Amino acid sequence: MFRGKNYKESAKLIDRTVLYDAKDAFELVCKTAKAKFDETVELHVKLGVDGRHADQQVRGAIVLPNGTGKSVRILVFCKEDKVDEVLAAGADYAGGMELVEKIQKENWFEFDTVIASPDMMGTVGRLGKVLGPKGLMPSPKAGTVTPNLVAAVQEAKAGKIEYRLDKTNIIHCPIGKVSFGADKLYENYAALIAAIIKAKPTAAKGQYIRTCVTASTMGPGVKINANKQI
Repeated sequence: MFRGKNYKESAKLIDRTVLYDAKDAFELVCKTAKAKFDETVELHVKLGVDGRHADQQVRGAIVLPNGTGKSVRILVFCKEDKVDEVLAAGADYAGGMELVEKIQKENWFEFDTVIASPDMMGTVGRLGKVLGPKGLMPSPKAGTVTPNLVAAVQEAKAGKIEYRLDKTNIIHCPIGKVSFGADKLYENYAALIAAIIKAKPTAAKGQYIRTCVTASTMGPGVKINANKQI
């Protein structure tokens, strides 16, 4: 794989054989981010579970203490009498069947988060095959199927993220921007890791957190000792 000059220079600052304390890791991530834009910092956590089994699924949502630094476009599926209320709360789009048809007919995906009231899930269910693979399908576990739409919209705008296992039993989440600095990134990391630990399935055996790596958009990965007490 081709690596640019900046990446190679940054990689020299990181010892790939070392599990860094989280605070040191985020200082390195900020130091090695060389791009001309404010890079997103991501966390990749491999868990000792088998997500193919329902009793070993790890999924949830959390509002990060310092947000994500990203402006989130929110689509809300709700009854007509709720549209004005959720738009006033900060939703970018709100409606019902007309939005389902727009997604189906126009392949429209100008949104990052989908929230729905429970009475709309029969309608939203028609989009399962297109929203599901993109990780956009509303779910009660993530707090995106809820009767309290205003609170859900406000939380999403404040930096709520969903964490869930991919097919290789890894959780990938954005935890902020390089401009946050190491301290704020650490605070977001600590909140997310605590949520993941709390969500540990009772069926999980052996070491729960196998590996934990953080990296900026264009920077090299830094391994974190996530099993050390936060």
